[in-house]
Amino acid sequence: MRAWIDQALTAAHDLPGADQGCVVILTETYETNVRWANNALTTNGQMHHLKAQVVAMASVEGGTASGCLEGPVGSPEEVVELVRQAALVAQAGTPDEDAHELPAGTEDEDFATGAEATTFEVLAGVCEGLGRAFEQAGDKHLFFGFAEHIVHTTWLGTSSGSRRRSVTRLGRLELNAKHPDMVGSAWVGRSTADFSDIGMDGLVSEVLERLSGCENRIDLPAGRYEVILPPSAVSDLMIYAYWSMDGRSAREGQSVFAGKQPGSTRVGEQLASLPLTMASDPGVAGMECAPFAVAGSSRAGIMSVYDNGATVGRTDWISRGVLRQLVETGYEVERSGQHPATLPYPTGNLLLDGGGTATLDQLVASTKRGLLLTCLWYIREVDPDTLLLTGLTRDGVYLVEDGKVVGAVNNFRWNESPVSLLGRMTELSASERTLCREWNDWFQLTQAPAMRVPDFNMSTVSQAS
Repeated sequence: MRAWIDQALTAAHDLPGADQGCVVILTETYETNVRWANNALTTNGQMHHLKAQVVAMASVEGGTASGCLEGPVGSPEEVVELVRQAALVAQAGTPDEDAHELPAGTEDEDFATGAEATTFEVLAGVCEGLGRAFEQAGDKHLFFGFAEHIVHTTWLGTSSGSRRRSVTRLGRLELNAKHPDMVGSAWVGRSTADFSDIGMDGLVSEVLERLSGCENRIDLPAGRYEVILPPSAVSDLMIYAYWSMDGRSAREGQSVFAGKQPGSTRVGEQLASLPLTMASDPGVAGMECAPFAVAGSSRAGIMSVYDNGATVGRTDWISRGVLRQLVETGYEVERSGQHPATLPYPTGNLLLDGGGTATLDQLVASTKRGLLLTCLWYIREVDPDTLLLTGLTRDGVYLVEDGKVVGAVNNFRWNESPVSLLGRMTELSASERTLCREWNDWFQLTQAPAMRVPDFNMSTVSQAS
């Protein structure tokens, strides 16, 4: 893809609509997947596509404007045409508040390397394990779900000389088991780089154990309960907090991270009752993502096309319970007078670790009376000032008494703020790689512990099954 990017940037050099710079991002994607329902494989497929995102930056009255376009491409000429169209958009635009020179050029050693691919063979073990599970299930229970493996290779080139390349490998598996009457339902999910660490027999045993807990049905009213949130549910909550951590909104007093004084933030404040660290690190083995800023368009305070190519490293957003950093663009870093080692830019992974050593089962065993959740879904924001969220429980809420699961209870609508939960949690398990349920179409690279909360707000009983 070097030749394609070089050709497009050369063409941009002669365009008045790109006289202040140009960015070309190419992403080649290979995907393979398999789906199943009612104890039978239903579909499988393989896909391949190439997408371009281009940004042209033009001198306009009062400053610099950007034009951003994207679309599927099949030749370098089509990339050049996207650049020409983006240049026209930029010429007709108004000045960007966050405009600045593109970062100095950095070239990765593997920039000229081609795309990495995936094949259906990566899912062979999944299919073999499902075959065994379907045969053993008979008419006792039904399995539903899917597995997919996606490999994105991204090349980024800028008129300032950046030539960057990264590969992101995303594997996910969701397995749902139901009783034939569809009353009981249980779910497990896994995130993986290549499926070599997925043992289907163990997953099937796990989901069937959860399904067995649904055989005794118990009705409970709404209220505040001691709750054990598994890593998947913790990830869903904390990903939303991560998406809300831009410094600009905080300084403008429009987020839960706003300080008490106008223009201030809560950086430096103790948010968590336990020594939790929340970080992103593009270099974590098996959870790699781009170690540089990639922005096909701008979002005020969160990402900027003018940061494309800037090096991004590990950032501890929360360290031992203390808020250390908020997400910033290069423009906001300059404006607020910060001096971070690398750009505090949102990446594609999130790592949570509170130093716990217990397993989820051990948290259950030490519970006098409480609820063990499976996952959360239909999560929506209610109040940005407190980051109050609402949502529903799904696929199993279990009553725990004297350290044992005694049955499954009805679903609930809940109302909680992940930031408030940080201050009220009383125990964390060991951290592990997990698959969030609600957001896994957009965010899969998470590592989190299970969390005990003594007073989780189940606001109403839900009729959702």
